[in-house]
Amino acid sequence: MNNHGKNRSSVFNDINRAPNRAMIRAMGVKDEDFSNPFIGIASTWSEVTPCNMHIDELARKAKEGALEAGATPFIFNTITVSDGISMGTEGMRFSLPSREVIADSIETVVGAQNYDGVVAIGGCDKNMPGCMIAIGRLNLPAVFVYGGTIKAGKIDGKDIDIVSAFEAVGKYNNGDIDREELHKIECNACPGAGSCGGMYTANTMASAIEAMGMSLPGNSSNPAEDHEKIEDCIKAGKAVMNLLEKGIYPKDIMTKKAFENAITVVMALGGSTNAVLHLLALAHTVEVDLNLDDFERIRKNVPHIADLKPSGKYVMEELSKVGGVPAVMKLLLDKGLLHGDCMTVTGKTLEENLSEVSHLKEGQKVISFEHPKRKTGPLVILKGNLAPEGALAKMSGLKIKKITGPARVFDSEKAATDAVLNNKINPGDVIVIRYVGPKGGPGMAEMLSITAIVVGKGLGEEVGLITDGRFSGGTHGLVVGHISPEAQVGGPIALIREGDMITIDSEIQELSVNVSEKQFAERLKDWSPPEQKLRGMLAKYARLVSSASEGAVTD
Repeated sequence: MNNHGKNRSSVFNDINRAPNRAMIRAMGVKDEDFSNPFIGIASTWSEVTPCNMHIDELARKAKEGALEAGATPFIFNTITVSDGISMGTEGMRFSLPSREVIADSIETVVGAQNYDGVVAIGGCDKNMPGCMIAIGRLNLPAVFVYGGTIKAGKIDGKDIDIVSAFEAVGKYNNGDIDREELHKIECNACPGAGSCGGMYTANTMASAIEAMGMSLPGNSSNPAEDHEKIEDCIKAGKAVMNLLEKGIYPKDIMTKKAFENAITVVMALGGSTNAVLHLLALAHTVEVDLNLDDFERIRKNVPHIADLKPSGKYVMEELSKVGGVPAVMKLLLDKGLLHGDCMTVTGKTLEENLSEVSHLKEGQKVISFEHPKRKTGPLVILKGNLAPEGALAKMSGLKIKKITGPARVFDSEKAATDAVLNNKINPGDVIVIRYVGPKGGPGMAEMLSITAIVVGKGLGEEVGLITDGRFSGGTHGLVVGHISPEAQVGGPIALIREGDMITIDSEIQELSVNVSEKQFAERLKDWSPPEQKLRGMLAKYARLVSSASEGAVTD
């Protein structure tokens, strides 16, 4: 049903729609099927990344569930790109813009085909927010399904993952491991289908969406290759029909309280900095008033209780074995940290869903409320004369909470990476990577490659790194991203010079440089933005995209 209680697909029952029906019949639709709701199954299947290479089967299972529930379902595809494969290359500029392409394409197909509801299935990082932005725009009954986490890689009985491979490059360059060991890590880090295993962006956003009530309980932590993931998809196909019958729409679920639940779970699990960017964008889409101050307000009340990579020991597969995200949410609800009265895609409230969930297993070591990694959430908003609109740091697992050091200024990630690999960065330095923001990149590239190399070379607690770009969920260290305004629009980061003394202080939440307003004004007179010779998608993106502090949205 649409918001007026009538199937959108019923337009095809009009006698004048015989030509439309003729084309639909070619796909096997019979007379009786036209009276059923038409459900779009948005699949992000492709062979370009292990995160998505199994989603074709999941889409068919979602279609199966929708058929069983009395729908007339149709599978269609949208694009995906691999953040991990494009990391550290020029291709990384396309990663964040792909979120918008995914959202636009799903909205386009569902709108053009007059579908009544949606099941969207995503795997790699930008799939989750891309699917959810489309769902928010359409505001049709919808369920999101996460393709699931990859199983842990193994070397000598120890868990490894994709971040292990990036850090191994730094260790090899530093002479700590040989080429044979580097190759061994490369060959064992990613053993099959599924998204990167730690609390990186994909697992973070899947957890946030489940906390928000837009996916079924357990969906975010069930691994990609487990039977439970098949069940997730069948149930999702049925659940969208239940939402249609009950007249429950995404904007009924994605309220301010629901976003607060999502932020709470992200903070508790020690999630990716990208969650801030994507939740701001999604809130913008569904017209919920959410800003950086909301993240900071919630952070102060939520402990970081998960010992998950990159700042901990375990991967999502291990959390799944001890109760998964639902058990974590049950704990948080018991501690009074979640809004239990929020509606979800089950047609029940969050509290009703969690009443059917078991507690975390006795003796498990993945989650500890009594002995948290931090007493407050790890995603810290910083402000100061370098970031008047705000910046973002992930302060978890770090002994060093602040640094003041000379700026080492680079106008690209490659230039900074070359300096690190050639031992031109010294302990105490603050690396500055600029002109890589939403407009400047364009595309706001992730910096996992350089930050992992810094850690691999033993400088993770010795140097700072700041950027108007962003970080992978796998990034850790004394790093600050999302600096706004960005360099391309004349933000203060554009005016930093080599040797300026920069302070990163997570305790007082300051990001500043020892440059006065008068000096900034003088430098601005001599500044002009670098010329961008762009065409195609990146050119359109650069023209439209907003600040990172607003979610880097294009509409």
